[in-house]
Amino acid sequence: MTIVREDPHHEAPAAEAVVPPTHEDPVAKAGSEVIGGPLGRFAAVGRRGWWNPLRVIVLVAIGMFALGMVQKVPCYDSGWFFGANTQYSHACYSDIPHLYYGRGFADDLVPYFDRIPDTVSGGMGYLEYPVLTGLFMEVASWLTPHGGTIQHREQIYWLVNAGMLLVCTAVIAVCVARTNRRRPWDALLVALAPAFALTATINWDLFAVALAAAGMMLWSRGRPAAAGILIGLATAAKLYPLFLLVALFVLCLRAGKLKAWGAAVGGTAAAWFVVNLPVMLLAWDGWSKFYTFSQERGVDYGSIWLIISQQTHRNIEPQAVNYYAEALVLLLWAAIAALALYAPRRPRFAQLAFLVVAVFILTNKVYSPQYVLWLVPLAALARPRWRDFLIWQAAEVMYFLGIWSYLAYTTGGNSKGLPQDGYHLAIAAHLIGTLYLCVVVVRDALFPERDPVRQDGSDDPSGGVLDGAEDVFVLGRSSHQPRHAAPLQGGTWPGDDPGEGRTRPVQWGGDPAPPAPPH
Repeated sequence: MTIVREDPHHEAPAAEAVVPPTHEDPVAKAGSEVIGGPLGRFAAVGRRGWWNPLRVIVLVAIGMFALGMVQKVPCYDSGWFFGANTQYSHACYSDIPHLYYGRGFADDLVPYFDRIPDTVSGGMGYLEYPVLTGLFMEVASWLTPHGGTIQHREQIYWLVNAGMLLVCTAVIAVCVARTNRRRPWDALLVALAPAFALTATINWDLFAVALAAAGMMLWSRGRPAAAGILIGLATAAKLYPLFLLVALFVLCLRAGKLKAWGAAVGGTAAAWFVVNLPVMLLAWDGWSKFYTFSQERGVDYGSIWLIISQQTHRNIEPQAVNYYAEALVLLLWAAIAALALYAPRRPRFAQLAFLVVAVFILTNKVYSPQYVLWLVPLAALARPRWRDFLIWQAAEVMYFLGIWSYLAYTTGGNSKGLPQDGYHLAIAAHLIGTLYLCVVVVRDALFPERDPVRQDGSDDPSGGVLDGAEDVFVLGRSSHQPRHAAPLQGGTWPGDDPGEGRTRPVQWGGDPAPPAPPH
């Protein structure tokens, strides 16, 4: 363990100019040929015009979202209503129209307060979603006309929800673009992600993703309490945003910024309780349904536990898989914490956030196709390289097609689709693709000179109070000095012994500038 004093005068290097992706990413450079090639040296980058990066990214995101809606047309016309197998064989399934009737919205039942008849809910009893997601669903039902057939109302309900989720998509694109103001084009990874478009209207996850992305943007602006409020609201819509505080704790511990972390935790707790407490007090059975259902749910689609269960022909009890999954995620989080405290340079917030959420996804007892939405913004900020991002996205698209083909096989009665072993390969593709991106992010943390975000001299654009902060607590030998310098061109890392010949690319950030090289 090494204790390092914080330098109050240390500042991150100024970072104002936008970094064009075609100048540093070979895939982006090659892809730019479709629209005329890479940005030229005489391009008017600094001019203010209507076609700025933010507007372009939002329009692209809207366009991809619209394509995702078009992909659902076979189900909108008939697949959701006639012949249950069609929604699987055409890979256009969505929970939204089914739960309009199945969770009592069609009958004007109040979520959490009114018990849903078993003949309608299939024995669920109450809505099994967190409170803020339930409010989102209820608002959409208020906007849905109650006249006409149930099929027509379910179609309109899906359209209303799609419109609200489109707003969430635009919010996500804006927040990712503004989290790192020197690299707004990284948000194009989110806008063009094929798995994002395919899964956007399966469920209501985009609402929580938008709130979490807004929370990360506020943290990057040095507003921890406000960021905590947004993270608290996101946690009231889905559990996973709470894990962002795990990443922030380790980073704030290393940087001596626990006061800022405490402000974020306070904001999170306050926002969560404001949303949840009234329902907890007035409708405990309905409010607790999400938590009891999560605990009682058995091994389900998409998880490594399903492969183990089906391959060994053994039924793993819910309590047992809960214990195994929780123990494994805690063990891996401890490993991530060790990485964050030992790495030669403090990892960026987005990197650690991606790893923490990815570990939960990899070890969870269920992986619904829309869970990929949790990781897309984090991946774009953690590893903004098109090659790695598209490798991972290809694996997720394979899983998206695999699960629907497997359900078509198991429900169709005609042996058309993907059998069990084929579905296991689709699950493996998802797991390997996510692990691949995790490995690349870990490598960037251990070898910060390979981190694309830091190659322009930045420290941690998503880090807020962490950006440019000196370390006060690191793990390792006494000679293991923190490397605050960002990689750029030639030089040695502070603490390296020149006699050992260890040279690495370095940008000197807040450290004294190296001597000018000879001409």
